[in-house]
Amino acid sequence: MLKVGNFLEINSPLVNSSNKKYIRNMIGKTQIDKLTERSREVFRCLVETYINTGEPVGSRTLAKSLDVDLSSSTVRNIMQDLEETGLLGSFHSSSGRFPTQKGLRLFVDGLLEISDMGKETREELDKSIKGDDKEIHPILDRVGSILSGLTSGASLVLAPKLESAIKQIEFVSLSVDRALVVLVTSDGQVENRVFKPPSGLTATAMREAGNFLNSILAGHTLSEVRKIIVQEIEQNESHLDNITHKLIQSGVAAWAPDVLSGRDRLIIRGRSNLIEDLEDQDKIERIRILFDDLERKRDLEQLLDLTEEGDGVRVFIGSENKLFSLSGSSLVFSPYMNSESKVIGAVGVIGPTRLNYGRIVPIVDYTAQLIGQMISKRNK
Repeated sequence: MLKVGNFLEINSPLVNSSNKKYIRNMIGKTQIDKLTERSREVFRCLVETYINTGEPVGSRTLAKSLDVDLSSSTVRNIMQDLEETGLLGSFHSSSGRFPTQKGLRLFVDGLLEISDMGKETREELDKSIKGDDKEIHPILDRVGSILSGLTSGASLVLAPKLESAIKQIEFVSLSVDRALVVLVTSDGQVENRVFKPPSGLTATAMREAGNFLNSILAGHTLSEVRKIIVQEIEQNESHLDNITHKLIQSGVAAWAPDVLSGRDRLIIRGRSNLIEDLEDQDKIERIRILFDDLERKRDLEQLLDLTEEGDGVRVFIGSENKLFSLSGSSLVFSPYMNSESKVIGAVGVIGPTRLNYGRIVPIVDYTAQLIGQMISKRNK
């Protein structure tokens, strides 16, 4: 099933996409039904034209594109009526019209046509999750890159939180001032972090640090790590030399902050797609704000909350998207689940409000399914 928002479920086009389908949720259908058949056709055609071109649409251009025979003067009157209801906007009275945020919301809820994702797109996504990577991040990084390329937007992949019990920790020397701490969980996931070790590091100190951590952390989850280590170091301080003590502290510090904040979970790819064909200074400023938000990975907890509010693809348009509301962007995303049907992460696409929603929705939905299946198989 492909669910959009909280209101509707339809048969997913991902398995059998030969027939195009319309998504209609309860609210969207009610509002759409208030429009006359001619108004509905003019509105649909105008929004689709705007999504394709990014430019306001004039009545004469629209009249030529309609499936029904209407004069440009009739189309102009209908467009004026739609503008009065708040569904369309214009820069001035003699210019073309464009859909407002309210109009785009109604279009997505009531008229959006889900397109065929295509065999090549599906195969490219399938290929992205294949490989012998022991860590999941490189796989999700590939998925994000391909997703941004397929959608011409910026992809967001929220990696699953490591909640499995720790199986083994090992320190590896890379150079005089660089070392690696390797973490293996009980379900086979591997996490690596590079950090700066204390000066005077010896092979004995590294071995002792690894043995100490393995003895106290085996069977515990990452969220419990810091508290346990502080307690154990205090109790065993007399048994640890100074170098080993510092190594443990710096090694744990290399990944503990990420675990606690979740900041390393957000993978962003394709930001350059957002600045193509930008000429308007106001748009450039909004994209700059969006870049700042993405760079700081701010309000990640809100994204986590959104993923847990329900399954299925969700579409946030403009200011509906609290994460990046100031940038005037749209966010299409879907949570993915593990084998126990528990939401563990999310994947999505962010871009201008004139995103090709009909094409992006099934791609995001399929990608979320792929990631969930891949993680479930790895954890068996």
